[in-house]
Amino acid sequence: MQSSFTLKSVFKNIDWVLFLAIIPILVFGLGALWPLSGDTIFFKKQVISIIIGICIFFLASTTDPRFFRKSSIVLTFYFICVFLLLLLFVFGNFINGAQSWFKFGIFGFQPVDLMKVILVLVLAKYFSRRHVEIAHIRHIVVSGLYMFIPFLLVFLQPDFGSAMILGIIWFGMVLASGLSKKHILILTTIGLVIFASLYIFVFAPYQKQRLSNFLNPLADVHGSGYNVLQSTIAVGSGQVIGKGLGFGTQSRLRFLPEYQTDFIFAAYAEEWGFVGVLILLILYSIVIIRILMTALYGATNFEILFGIGIALMFLSHIVINIGMNMGIMPVTGITLPFMSYGGSHIVASFLGLGILQAMRKYSRSFHRDDMRNEFLGLEKQYGDI
Repeated sequence: MQSSFTLKSVFKNIDWVLFLAIIPILVFGLGALWPLSGDTIFFKKQVISIIIGICIFFLASTTDPRFFRKSSIVLTFYFICVFLLLLLFVFGNFINGAQSWFKFGIFGFQPVDLMKVILVLVLAKYFSRRHVEIAHIRHIVVSGLYMFIPFLLVFLQPDFGSAMILGIIWFGMVLASGLSKKHILILTTIGLVIFASLYIFVFAPYQKQRLSNFLNPLADVHGSGYNVLQSTIAVGSGQVIGKGLGFGTQSRLRFLPEYQTDFIFAAYAEEWGFVGVLILLILYSIVIIRILMTALYGATNFEILFGIGIALMFLSHIVINIGMNMGIMPVTGITLPFMSYGGSHIVASFLGLGILQAMRKYSRSFHRDDMRNEFLGLEKQYGDI
């Protein structure tokens, strides 16, 4: 692995529009944490996580992107993450009913956040070498195994939300790789059958209750539907311009549960209102668009697929978290990127974006004819990458 740590090499390939769009999102998240934490412990730990994440972002951006294309490196990262997920069943700590964390003093580490980035890397490598043969069902099955192993380990913690994100990443990258309509229909049918089987035979009562609350969130407002009720009240009470920083009654008076993680969007919406939410959504849109633009400029299918996978990872987090805060999706414990409290997802998110920045070193010029013929390797003459 070759790295250069001169300031010029560090800053040369950074997408500054992307980076500068993330900064205010981080500030919004810190603003929501500051008035809600009497002893400021959440705020201080989040600042430390952000600093570490930004350092990793710039460090990863200086890495030779060919390092991430090596099958041995990619698979080593993958199996390390799988091993960490296995260790959780022995040494993991329970938080909110899930054995998902390693605790190191006042800090914690959730391996699944790193697994999401590594899964994108593994699938990008696998599909980029087999794009011509992607119609063969065996490649769908093999790629599905890469996803299913961590999916099962995460589901058994149990952390259905994170397991679902792993499934979304795999399914989205399979579609982006040029899957035939017949196989899309088959995969969709299999997915529905698996979900129905999990619901009937595997889901714990509280997980079934969350889905029931999704269909009828006001059925039990004093019990299982309490979280959704309080979050929707917080979002609605923000109205146009919000109540002001530190004046969100639902969050400050602790009516809003898990305000620092799952429901930080509701806390933010209450204080900043529709205008603040609109600004936040614009910033997230810029982040997703810039990631996809980097993907479209990718020198090879590997870079293209990795960018698409990272965009899927962020987009699924954003849609699911905001949806559950507004009562239109089940509560799954999914964090809001760069806003929710938690060092693991902050650092992992910056790592994924840092790897993407490293790939910009060999980005190609954007030409419509090239994109039509070369995108995702649909032109057979390019062969394996």
